[in-house]
Amino acid sequence: MYLEKDAARGIDGTFMWLIEEVGELAAALREGTPEQQAEEFADVLAWLVTIANVAGVNLSAAVAAKYGSGCPGCGRLACECPDAGKP
Repeated sequence: MYLEKDAARGIDGTFMWLIEEVGELAAALREGTPEQQAEEFADVLAWLVTIANVAGVNLSAAVAAKYGSGCPGCGRLACECPDAGKP
């Protein structure tokens, strides 16, 4: 939708917009309505996808490659990794 603008802004500038939206999501999670939270989740996702597009990363393929077979740590669809470690 905004590829030309985003490409002109570059990865660094677009990343700064993502960080701003993450801050807005944090505020909405603390004190926002469910509608505000949903809006901010959508904004964060949109900016993340935008950065992937500008960087030339196929985000769908990247997610499928990393998580398509389950948890990258334990390989299960429902993660059974210890709480102390990633993920």
